Amino acid sequence: MFRRRESVPFSFVAEADRFRSNVTPPPRRRATRSQLAAHSLVGLTLIAGFAGSLLFGLPALDTDRTPSHGQTSEASQHR
Repeated sequence: MFRRRESVPFSFVAEADRFRSNVTPPPRRRATRSQLAAHSLVGLTLIAGFAGSLLFGLPALDTDRTPSHGQTSEASQHR
């Protein structure tokens, strides 16, 4: 009926905080010029896409403008 709690040694967790490895990771490889150019090109393409979407999207979202030419359907003219 009653479960007996077993003691679990958690001392390894406390020791893990104090443990320092003497193995250093290898140095990061530097990007080549072609990789830097490719990353720059992708970034510029994304920025140009966002700028283009703003350029073409903002006039469509403008609600203060009234249409410069009268848009009436033929059905409303022949009532």
